Amino acid sequence: MSDHDIHSAHAHGPITRAGDIPEHDKHDEHDGHDHNSHDHDHGHGGIGKYLLVFLALCGLTTMSFLTYSSVWPWRDQPHVGWAFMMAVSCTKAMLVVLFFMHVFWEANWKYVLTIPAAMMAIFLALMLVPDVGMRTRMVSQERALRMARTSDVLLMEQAAEAKVLAEPAAH
Repeated sequence: MSDHDIHSAHAHGPITRAGDIPEHDKHDEHDGHDHNSHDHDHGHGGIGKYLLVFLALCGLTTMSFLTYSSVWPWRDQPHVGWAFMMAVSCTKAMLVVLFFMHVFWEANWKYVLTIPAAMMAIFLALMLVPDVGMRTRMVSQERALRMARTSDVLLMEQAAEAKVLAEPAAH
């Protein structure tokens, strides 16, 4: 085994799958190529892939922005907009993690780290559901008097709207 063969085998790491040997390492060392001067991008797909991900992120941001516009068909159902924006946010986070943080090209150990963490996050969120859903069931009378209610929010919105309408008349 020549000195070049030892260097090229260690320069690319262990071969884990059939066909992972780069083409320039398959040739004889006397083929006239300088093997140390090659530009390696390690299969990340070049700048085109990053530009596509960037455009996808821009499109997803536009979609979440449109939930506050007049073209959004579910304006009277805020829960639909919140669910849609959460799905868009999760998709954007996934794209950033996979491509800009290079997790897409990592080895299979990424599943050992992400799957248990995702399961734990889901478990913790589900454990909070009873606390949030039943937070008003057993409260003191003093706290119940000072708690915000849906009717209070509506009254505040009406008061703010009346103030906006009254301001131009005052000037």
